Amino acid sequence: MPHAYIIVNSTISNPEQYTAYRQIASKAIEAYGAEVCIRGGEIEVLEGDWTPDRVVLLKFPSTQRAREFYNSPEYSLARQAREGAAVMRMVLVEGI
Repeated sequence: MPHAYIIVNSTISNPEQYTAYRQIASKAIEAYGAEVCIRGGEIEVLEGDWTPDRVVLLKFPSTQRAREFYNSPEYSLARQAREGAAVMRMVLVEGI
């Protein structure tokens, strides 16, 4: 069965408020069985003009589970906590 990945590029404007988001989001990530593969870290662009600010990669056991996480009450609270603190670009990708 294929895994699912949520790939995030975030631009943080309020680091203190973003810390509160991260704490709430981490609980939701754990509750929905995701593995954090990347959370921040140095970025080196190898090709193209994509210059992400902060990358997060979450691995889920299935696309269904990733959608359940994203639409969950737990992650809804995290999104509310993040409002005004960061701009997020997020995609769901099915993979192996």
